[in-house]
Amino acid sequence: MSDLKSTSSVLDVTADKPPFGSRFLTDESQVWTQNAWDHVPPPDDQVEAINTSLARQRLAPVPDDDKPKYNEKPARHWDNFYKMNASNFFRNRKWLHNEFPELVEATLPEAGPMTVVELGCGVGNSVFPLLASNKNPDLQLRAYDYSTHAVKLVQNNELYISPPVGSIHAAVWDLTSPDGLPANLQPESVDVVILVFVFSALHPDEWGRAIANIHRMLKPGGLVVMRDYGRHDLTQLRFKAGRLLDENFYIRGDKTRVYFFELDELAMLFTGSKALPSQITDRTTEEVEDDSIQPSLAASSEPLSREVSPTPQALSRSSDLLLSTIAPVTNEGNKNSGIHANLLKSLANCPPHPLFTSEQLGVDRRLLVNRKRQLKMYRVWMQGKFRKLAASSDWTAST
Repeated sequence: MSDLKSTSSVLDVTADKPPFGSRFLTDESQVWTQNAWDHVPPPDDQVEAINTSLARQRLAPVPDDDKPKYNEKPARHWDNFYKMNASNFFRNRKWLHNEFPELVEATLPEAGPMTVVELGCGVGNSVFPLLASNKNPDLQLRAYDYSTHAVKLVQNNELYISPPVGSIHAAVWDLTSPDGLPANLQPESVDVVILVFVFSALHPDEWGRAIANIHRMLKPGGLVVMRDYGRHDLTQLRFKAGRLLDENFYIRGDKTRVYFFELDELAMLFTGSKALPSQITDRTTEEVEDDSIQPSLAASSEPLSREVSPTPQALSRSSDLLLSTIAPVTNEGNKNSGIHANLLKSLANCPPHPLFTSEQLGVDRRLLVNRKRQLKMYRVWMQGKFRKLAASSDWTAST
């Protein structure tokens, strides 16, 4: 039996009994045979840690006078990030093949003409693994980012210069642009849009135009696959004083921004409605972190700069504890508590909903354990798949 995990962290919500995962620890002697186990409980003190961290942050938010400088020209800060880190910061996202089988299907020899677009591509950590494994001569990969330096790094990659099969094109373009789609990308021409840690980098006032541009480029029935930061992720709780721009919205030390989502917020962004309980898949995994991997995750008191995809050795303990016992602390009397105000009304610069249907909504929770430092680190990611409704809208944004 292979040691490599071959199933998604969150699965098809339309299945009769969608399992949370594929690894169940029933024999304690087998604990070291896998790098992760499903159905393990979160830290017992998680609710207390959340309340303590958020209360500390709210005491010292970013001053109102300083907020405009962080929200103006965000591409400049990402340019500085990529100039500093080049292609060395992120790992190639090979997990995409497990999480989104539609991407694998697009690379098969018999798939036929397909156009896959990654928005907020950075240095190509999503498109290049697809290109490297591609067997479809009719696959067109498009990669867009508003960081000029990131796009230059993509264009200088050997796979970009000489793609083995299929084609790839990268260009500078802002997902929130009011000026239409990228040059040479026609409306309703895209089969799949990839969004990996992208919407979290946008100001909430930019969400509407981003959704409008995605909707416009996708074919009727086209698919959005996405993964982003979840509410009360470790990176959110680690922010210090002077970093809170707005509720659940922060400025990092490198001046890039990050928002931490609830699942209902993602559902409302794409469909206009909250997620139904039957649509949500929640998975928790406990891992032992190799002390040589991502040491800053364990030791640094500064917030992490980006998503972390560690490759640790594994440890886990089985449990049937329901995750609802550690739901984020909110105002239970307000059914919209935790939902950004922009989503409680029609999104500005966006066609009226419904625009998409939800095919997958999931929470991927990961408990990293560093045995040497005796630390527990709780990560939370949101994941979804949304399909564009067949009916096309004639709506156009006003500038």
